[in-house]
Amino acid sequence: MHQFKELLIWKKSRLFCSKIYNVTADFPSEEKFGITNQLRRASVSIASNIAEGSSRNSNKEFARFLEIAIGSAYEVETQLLISSDLGFINEEGITELILLLEEIIKMTSKFRTTLL
Repeated sequence: MHQFKELLIWKKSRLFCSKIYNVTADFPSEEKFGITNQLRRASVSIASNIAEGSSRNSNKEFARFLEIAIGSAYEVETQLLISSDLGFINEEGITELILLLEEIIKMTSKFRTTLL
Protein backbone atom coordinates (compact mmCIF):
# COMPACT_ATOMS: atom_id res chain seq x y z
CA MET A 1 0.00 0.00 0.00
CA HIS A 2 1.27 3.48 -0.92
CA GLN A 3 0.84 6.67 1.04
CA PHE A 4 -0.93 8.78 -1.58
CA LYS A 5 -0.28 12.06 0.27
CA GLU A 6 3.44 11.52 -0.31
CA LEU A 7 3.10 10.91 -4.05
CA LEU A 8 4.18 13.84 -6.22
CA ILE A 9 1.63 12.86 -8.88
CA TRP A 10 -1.16 13.23 -6.32
CA LYS A 11 0.18 16.59 -5.11
CA LYS A 12 0.42 17.91 -8.67
CA SER A 13 -3.05 16.57 -9.45
CA ARG A 14 -4.49 18.44 -6.47
CA LEU A 15 -2.79 21.64 -7.58
CA PHE A 16 -4.10 21.12 -11.10
CA CYS A 17 -7.62 20.60 -9.79
CA SER A 18 -7.44 23.90 -7.90
CA LYS A 19 -6.33 25.64 -11.08
CA ILE A 20 -9.29 24.15 -12.96
CA TYR A 21 -11.69 25.43 -10.31
CA ASN A 22 -10.15 28.90 -10.53
CA VAL A 23 -10.27 29.01 -14.33
CA THR A 24 -13.82 27.70 -14.60
CA ALA A 25 -15.04 30.28 -12.07
CA ASP A 26 -14.82 32.76 -14.96
CA PHE A 27 -16.78 30.58 -17.42
CA PRO A 28 -20.22 31.81 -18.48
CA SER A 29 -22.91 31.12 -15.86
CA GLU A 30 -24.97 29.14 -18.39
CA GLU A 31 -22.10 26.61 -18.45
CA LYS A 32 -22.43 25.89 -14.72
CA PHE A 33 -24.03 22.51 -15.41
CA GLY A 34 -22.22 22.00 -18.70
CA ILE A 35 -18.52 22.16 -19.40
CA THR A 36 -17.71 23.81 -16.04
CA ASN A 37 -19.15 20.84 -14.17
CA GLN A 38 -17.52 18.34 -16.54
CA LEU A 39 -14.07 19.92 -16.20
CA ARG A 40 -14.28 20.10 -12.44
CA ARG A 41 -15.48 16.53 -12.01
CA ALA A 42 -12.88 15.09 -14.38
CA SER A 43 -10.05 17.04 -12.71
CA VAL A 44 -11.17 15.83 -9.28
CA SER A 45 -11.21 12.30 -10.68
CA ILE A 46 -7.49 12.42 -11.47
CA ALA A 47 -6.37 12.98 -7.88
CA SER A 48 -9.19 10.83 -6.46
CA ASN A 49 -8.25 7.77 -8.52
CA ILE A 50 -4.61 8.09 -7.51
CA ALA A 51 -5.67 8.20 -3.85
CA GLU A 52 -8.17 5.36 -4.16
CA GLY A 53 -5.76 3.16 -6.07
CA SER A 54 -3.07 3.63 -3.45
CA SER A 55 -5.28 1.88 -0.92
CA ARG A 56 -5.58 -1.30 -2.98
CA ASN A 57 -3.89 -4.49 -1.92
CA SER A 58 -1.90 -5.09 -5.09
CA ASN A 59 0.22 -3.09 -7.46
CA LYS A 60 -1.86 -4.46 -10.33
CA GLU A 61 -5.01 -2.90 -8.84
CA PHE A 62 -3.20 0.36 -8.16
CA ALA A 63 -1.95 0.41 -11.76
CA ARG A 64 -5.56 0.06 -12.96
CA PHE A 65 -6.61 3.13 -10.95
CA LEU A 66 -3.66 5.06 -12.37
CA GLU A 67 -4.89 4.07 -15.83
CA ILE A 68 -8.30 5.51 -14.97
CA ALA A 69 -6.63 8.71 -13.69
CA ILE A 70 -4.81 9.03 -17.01
CA GLY A 71 -8.11 8.57 -18.84
CA SER A 72 -9.61 11.38 -16.78
CA ALA A 73 -6.61 13.55 -17.63
CA TYR A 74 -7.22 13.05 -21.35
CA GLU A 75 -10.88 13.85 -20.78
CA VAL A 76 -9.85 17.13 -19.13
CA GLU A 77 -7.50 17.92 -22.01
CA THR A 78 -10.32 17.50 -24.51
CA GLN A 79 -12.63 19.67 -22.44
CA LEU A 80 -9.96 22.36 -22.13
CA LEU A 81 -9.50 22.41 -25.89
CA ILE A 82 -13.25 22.72 -26.40
CA SER A 83 -13.35 25.51 -23.82
CA SER A 84 -10.61 27.28 -25.74
CA ASP A 85 -12.50 26.80 -29.02
CA LEU A 86 -15.52 28.44 -27.38
CA GLY A 87 -13.42 31.36 -26.14
CA PHE A 88 -13.78 30.54 -22.43
CA ILE A 89 -9.99 30.26 -21.88
CA ASN A 90 -7.31 32.48 -23.39
CA GLU A 91 -4.23 31.09 -25.13
CA GLU A 92 -1.92 31.72 -22.19
CA GLY A 93 -4.29 30.05 -19.74
CA ILE A 94 -4.79 26.91 -21.78
CA THR A 95 -1.06 26.57 -22.49
CA GLU A 96 -0.23 26.59 -18.78
CA LEU A 97 -2.95 24.06 -17.96
CA ILE A 98 -2.08 21.71 -20.82
CA LEU A 99 1.62 21.74 -19.90
CA LEU A 100 0.85 20.87 -16.29
CA LEU A 101 -1.60 18.20 -17.38
CA GLU A 102 0.95 16.65 -19.78
CA GLU A 103 3.48 16.54 -16.93
CA ILE A 104 0.95 14.76 -14.70
CA ILE A 105 0.14 12.25 -17.47
CA LYS A 106 3.82 11.48 -18.12
CA MET A 107 4.65 11.10 -14.43
CA THR A 108 1.61 8.91 -13.80
CA SER A 109 2.37 6.72 -16.82
CA LYS A 110 5.97 6.28 -15.75
CA PHE A 111 4.96 5.48 -12.16
CA ARG A 112 2.38 3.00 -13.44
CA THR A 113 5.04 1.07 -15.35
CA THR A 114 7.01 0.59 -12.14
CA LEU A 115 4.02 -1.19 -10.61
CA LEU A 116 3.61 -3.78 -13.36
